[in-house]
Amino acid sequence: MSVVDSALVQIRQLHPYSPGKPVEELERELGIGNAIKLASNENPLGCSPRALGVLAEASEHLELYPDANAYYLKQQLAQKLGVEQDQITIGNGSNDVLDLVARSFLDASTEAVFSQYAFMVYGMVTQACGAKASIAPALGPGSASPYGHDLDAMAALINDKTRLVFIANPNNPTGTWLQADELRRFVERVPEHIAIVVDEAYFEYVELQQYPDTLQWLGQFPNLIVTRTFSKIYGLAGLRVGYSVSSSELCDLFNRVRQPFNGNSLGLAAAQAALEDDDFVAQSRASNARGLRSMQQWFAQRGIDYIPSAGNFLTVRFGANSPQIYQQLLQRGVIVRPVANYGLPEHLRISVGTEPQLQRLYLVLGEIL
Repeated sequence: MSVVDSALVQIRQLHPYSPGKPVEELERELGIGNAIKLASNENPLGCSPRALGVLAEASEHLELYPDANAYYLKQQLAQKLGVEQDQITIGNGSNDVLDLVARSFLDASTEAVFSQYAFMVYGMVTQACGAKASIAPALGPGSASPYGHDLDAMAALINDKTRLVFIANPNNPTGTWLQADELRRFVERVPEHIAIVVDEAYFEYVELQQYPDTLQWLGQFPNLIVTRTFSKIYGLAGLRVGYSVSSSELCDLFNRVRQPFNGNSLGLAAAQAALEDDDFVAQSRASNARGLRSMQQWFAQRGIDYIPSAGNFLTVRFGANSPQIYQQLLQRGVIVRPVANYGLPEHLRISVGTEPQLQRLYLVLGEIL
């Protein structure tokens, strides 16, 4: 028996996360230049200028370990969000926090509930813990929230083995969202010994009136955990900073399984600066709203179906030719994201870009279609 054969069965059965193709890789493969990436829901405006401004000073002492407790970042987050510092857990991106939560609650005797088409990491961390993934069928394509979470179906899967429920709001890769009243009714239905993660990676982009700020519910639901990230609207995906807000008791659990120094010095410094850059956040939100409207109009005018989105991306149905269209876009230097691995083989997920990037997308897609 080899060392690989001796690994835990659930680990050998895991499928590694497949990120969007990097621009450099595509240009190297095809011998082209000036490619654009609309695949990973990154901020097309870059990152906060304030964050850039602190990196030089933060890099002067890279020989030293970072602040393991992220004291100053948690202090700023607590003030901005209206919570206590001991409610905040910092992670190497919010994916790291999702893993911390899973390792705190799941083992081979337990189950986690999440929706079909939900963020792939939920299934990965559940399987890595040896737990069972109970996946609720999503709402149908003709529903008011096409491909969105069916909360009744999710509630029906909860049993005496359930320890964790994952909800993405808005969801990736569909962009679908839950309104405050329906999400609150679901949270009220979940037994208090079951942890509920509401993943709000795209929270800052949402402009809908009925969209909930679940941080306001933490005092009423001690089993609630809210995760957010600096990778999206703040533009710090390359520095990997995310966090959760929960009860202090849950936060204490997560810090017991958290790896030491899981936040690096540059990321912590940049996140502190970005958190103060309200102008950049407002600019990014407005740019995204314009771009999302533009994309929806372009596809609607051509009779091409898409899933309504509250995030910074649009998932578009191209039909059986979706894989070929993806490859043709690559050949022309436009990177988007296939989502067949989510069970949506006829769709492509396209991040909202800048106006010049979107005009190039429209030009290239027009030629292909």
